[in-house]
Amino acid sequence: MSILTVMPSGQSFEVAQGTTLLAALLGAEMAIAHKCEGKAKCGSCHIYVHEGRKGLSKIAREENERLDTIVGIGSKSRLACQATVLGTENIKIELLSFGSGV
Repeated sequence: MSILTVMPSGQSFEVAQGTTLLAALLGAEMAIAHKCEGKAKCGSCHIYVHEGRKGLSKIAREENERLDTIVGIGSKSRLACQATVLGTENIKIELLSFGSGV
């Protein structure tokens, strides 16, 4: 289990190993855009991971290619639908206040 802290609200909750950040956020009834239902096709679930990046799955080619098409990405950028919790450390993310992606 990892503790996921969501900024800017500061809300924290436990997330089981193997759960995507998108599934965890939706399960906690947090609003996050997800137009393609978790298939890394739209980039609308773009988030920033501020802490605990090593506690998430590595970025796969498909996610990396989608991130390359999004304005405003950086070294902390991930797609919530593709980032899977490994359960090794706590994670702190930032939900973006603007729609990103296609």
